[in-house]
Amino acid sequence: MADALITDVPGVIGIGTDLVEVERFRVALQRRPTIEVRLFSEAERAYSHRYRDPTKHLAARFGAKEAVMKAMGVGLWKFPMRDVEVVTLRTGQPVLALHGKAATMAVELGVREWRLTLTHTDTMAQAIAVALG
Repeated sequence: MADALITDVPGVIGIGTDLVEVERFRVALQRRPTIEVRLFSEAERAYSHRYRDPTKHLAARFGAKEAVMKAMGVGLWKFPMRDVEVVTLRTGQPVLALHGKAATMAVELGVREWRLTLTHTDTMAQAIAVALG
């Protein structure tokens, strides 16, 4: 039934959202420092570390990666997290760049473009991704 509901919306292939607890994410990064390099591109890390508290920005980007997987309906970890990259335009708008297996799967699903929104507070980060065909 869910597949029928999604395809009933013209142009929308899927919608995904994710909430990340900032403190919990901070603890995960502290426990395993290599996780940051494994999950995020150099550009994502550089952008996030421009801020006093980079964890909030990294958490939002992590949420975006999971939201993309949910929007594609493929489940978590079907492709490397680094295959989904959040690029920040000069305007501050976050956009998605898919690479590798994620890009291949998106093409197979008929995804032609993405819409992404990110937000965070001191305690929570949220991402919403919409796959359009």
